[in-house]
Amino acid sequence: MSVGGETLAEIRRGLVILLGVGHGDGEAEARWLAEKSAGLRIFEDDQGKTNLSVQDIAGEALVVSQFTLYADASKGRRPSFIRAALPQDAEPLVRLFAEHLAAQGVPTRLGEFGAHMLVEIENDGPMTILLEK
Repeated sequence: MSVGGETLAEIRRGLVILLGVGHGDGEAEARWLAEKSAGLRIFEDDQGKTNLSVQDIAGEALVVSQFTLYADASKGRRPSFIRAALPQDAEPLVRLFAEHLAAQGVPTRLGEFGAHMLVEIENDGPMTILLEK
């Protein structure tokens, strides 16, 4: 991930987590999502079965704050983002989520909150999962 042409963070094998924070989200949601993300069995074992978590493979996580996940494009042609939390509410929860994920033993790197980031993802496999609490 880079900001203004400067590499900010990168990981090898693991999870790229696009994290949206909405109105009403709090510490309980951040903790639950971190624990769920750390333990989710989505990596293949020796038999090709998805039996391993990011913890099991000693993987890493790249957490990118993504308010656009709350886009509502049901009316008109311009998405509305009114369901996304305000930046002053969202940023601490993004950091808290990352702290909880790291506490689960997953080395975690963060993007720069509110910055225009270039995120390059090499998606090795078919897994893209939406988690909500």
